Amino acid sequence: MLRAILAVLFISLAGCSPPDEKPASITSQSADTPDVTLSANRDKFTVIIAADPWCPHNCIAGSGREGYAIDIARAVFASAGYRVEYMNAGWARAIQLAKENHADAVVGAFRGDVPDFIFPLEPIGISRTHLYTNAESQWVYNGIASLKGRTLLAINGYSYSPELDSYIERNHQNQGSVWLLSGPAPLSRAVVLLDQRRTDIFVEDELVMNWALQNQAALPAPRDAGEIHRAPFYIAFSPANPKAAELARILSDGIRNLRQSGQFDDILASYGVPLLSVD
Repeated sequence: MLRAILAVLFISLAGCSPPDEKPASITSQSADTPDVTLSANRDKFTVIIAADPWCPHNCIAGSGREGYAIDIARAVFASAGYRVEYMNAGWARAIQLAKENHADAVVGAFRGDVPDFIFPLEPIGISRTHLYTNAESQWVYNGIASLKGRTLLAINGYSYSPELDSYIERNHQNQGSVWLLSGPAPLSRAVVLLDQRRTDIFVEDELVMNWALQNQAALPAPRDAGEIHRAPFYIAFSPANPKAAELARILSDGIRNLRQSGQFDDILASYGVPLLSVD
């Protein structure tokens, strides 16, 4: 998850997109119409968390493994008498749902993503942002100037690093410099576009890329051009919810308790995620 929210920009890639990920089910639905039903049915002891799949941090809603951040949130809020409902939507859409009070929080947020949201003191994870190229490329990142003459592919509404976010904001209307993806399965589509040489560079979290390659055998493996940024990310609560500060406090206290008991590290280990240091 530090970042400025980028303007919502939909780019159609029909005809070059690989099959979309499995749709969500059970306590949530994916895409653009799940929210009103969930928000209408919730009670004061239900916490609705929204995000696009960003596995292993947060995965497909309703699946057997919804991501370590969701497992941690469920454990924390269950001990406080709350039930968590997790739903998938595109990232920009998830933020909007929370702002409209159809969801209580978004997961995977940097502080710059939603600066007006209420953040717990404790992060839920650490993001390591890497740049990727096609397998044959020898390009090396050497500061923002090294992006000149190349097309950077990014996901609409995501934040990456202060420097890269500023670059994207300045150049997102020039598709020769910055190409923003929206909609379902953006990571899978991005990897295919890299392999097809239709873009030069893609920016993504290292664990998310590794998870996708391990679990989607058909994806062509890109070349990792290295880490450019590392930062904590959070479950951030909508300011439209009058209980946002209370929920943030419950989450912070609960995460500390899970750390002390060892359950936090056990949940991370179950997803193969390195133990976090967020001091």
